[in-house]
Amino acid sequence: MPHIHTERGQHDLTASAFIVRLDTPEPTLFLHRHKKLGTFLEFGGHVELDQTPWQAVVDEVEAESGYTPEQLKVLQPEAVLTKLTGVVLHPYPLCVMTHAFDDTHFHTDIEYLLVASSPPNKPVGEGESTDLRAFTQAELLALDPSEVPENIREMAAFIFTVCLSEWATTDLARFAR
Repeated sequence: MPHIHTERGQHDLTASAFIVRLDTPEPTLFLHRHKKLGTFLEFGGHVELDQTPWQAVVDEVEAESGYTPEQLKVLQPEAVLTKLTGVVLHPYPLCVMTHAFDDTHFHTDIEYLLVASSPPNKPVGEGESTDLRAFTQAELLALDPSEVPENIREMAAFIFTVCLSEWATTDLARFAR
């Protein structure tokens, strides 16, 4: 998706999701090799002006991973707001962070955490990366640092050691798109 901001040093809003596969002998983190950067990353992209971050991430996950929303559940901390008057609540993110991209601008990324109990139902979208892999925590740590950014390793460690044991699964349909 295109960048909304075009000047050096500006920020784009992005939304992404880590997918943990639970249909493997031990949980694996399902990632794709980013076509432009060449490293393994979570699935996601730019939030368009007519999208919420939640809409953007659900659309990007389907296009980039082949998972349909019905195949996925979102992991959430145990204590969360479930209703507020006059607003639409979205899932709590795994984290919200800002990072430099291409030394020209920044991405402020809202990162969600999803789980799947089967392989994707459909192929990835046309033009998307076809290099998708599921990594155990040990396999991810064994990758050469040029293959996976350090912040992905750090978030994976948090996912494997905290989120999978302390967060609860919720249907994606609970959250309005």
